[in-house]
Amino acid sequence: MLKKRKLGRRIGEIQAGEKLVFQAAIEDKDLLLYLGLTDDANPLYIQHDYASQTPFGKPVVPPVMLTGMITSAVSKYLPGPGSYITRQDLRFLRPVYHYETLEFLLEVADVDEAGHCVTLSVMATRGAETVLDGTLSVCPPHTLPRLDGRVLENF
Repeated sequence: MLKKRKLGRRIGEIQAGEKLVFQAAIEDKDLLLYLGLTDDANPLYIQHDYASQTPFGKPVVPPVMLTGMITSAVSKYLPGPGSYITRQDLRFLRPVYHYETLEFLLEVADVDEAGHCVTLSVMATRGAETVLDGTLSVCPPHTLPRLDGRVLENF
């Protein structure tokens, strides 16, 4: 909580074509945290005996966890701290299973300076297979008066 951070990049500092690539591993601790925080008791997410009898064959990762990984990348890196997602259109093309590692690609598709909005295309792959794709509309951090390169204290 006491860590000081600068805000992410402002709308005028972002250009179409910029990319962010990152990997995320799905671990038991993450799944259990999600299920505990949300009180989500869907047996498809955690019960191997149930999931093995479904077409999925084994427990799957909740799609909202994948959405959270994307949201985190927007908040941390592109555009960065101070950003706000105003719209998301994600398609979950294939199930994601426990213990898998995904590679995410976020690319700036459009910068609308007048509307203070950046459109990001999103894709997640497992090897050569695309498991998720879509777009996000993101409001980058606004320019604040009198920051003069200082960091925010309670950030």
